Amino acid sequence: MDGLTAKVFRTYNASITLQQQLKELACPDDSLPAKVLSYNRANRAVAILCNHQRAPPKTFEKSMQNLQTKIDEKQNQLSAARKQLKSAKAAHKTSHDDKSRKAWKVKRKAVQRIEEQLMKLQVQATDREENKQIALGTSKLNYLDPRISVAWQEMLLHCRKRSSTSKKKERKREPAAAGGE
Repeated sequence: MDGLTAKVFRTYNASITLQQQLKELACPDDSLPAKVLSYNRANRAVAILCNHQRAPPKTFEKSMQNLQTKIDEKQNQLSAARKQLKSAKAAHKTSHDDKSRKAWKVKRKAVQRIEEQLMKLQVQATDREENKQIALGTSKLNYLDPRISVAWQEMLLHCRKRSSTSKKKERKREPAAAGGE
């Protein structure tokens, strides 16, 4: 067949590999950073298939040390927030007033927020470590069918909307359930 080049086959193989990897790795219940990590892992499989390698950046170790420092600080912050939550919960159990209940809820939300931030930092560290010697940009720009990425993003948005709708429903039910705690 005229017009079929090696790039056509590479593009086909790269797109099929990306599609298969996204089906295997992506879980609709994952958090957004975990979904991004899944996409990058699928793209990494394509980059390995296409042999897109690079030398590790000279500043890689320094940036990983900085990121690990941030993770350690966030873990310390989380343990302190959990202690505050525990004391706020104990205060709420003894007094049962609205002020202590409100303080307990604020502390609980703070712990959740810090846990999300910690998870995001850990995912970022994992992603950086895995991308150390692989050039993802080359496969993204030159060999992947953008329709696959767009369809995957739409799936993420759909899952995100569904997730936020279920969270809103939980919030409506929460005040009745929180009174008994």
